Amino acid sequence: MSDYCGTGPEPALDPAPAADGPPFAACVLCRKPTEYPESRKGITLCPVCEWQEAQRTACSG
Repeated sequence: MSDYCGTGPEPALDPAPAADGPPFAACVLCRKPTEYPESRKGITLCPVCEWQEAQRTACSG
């Protein structure tokens, strides 16, 4: 029996550079501060929204 989604380790995505300090980018969903600097390109999510988004997209399809 095989697992549909698999249980292996997730591949690392684009590692985000650690922010030295403020200003931090705001989460695009809840507007709370993220762990990313404002200079980071792309969508920035706070840890809570990142986790929720991962749960929504896991095994979809």
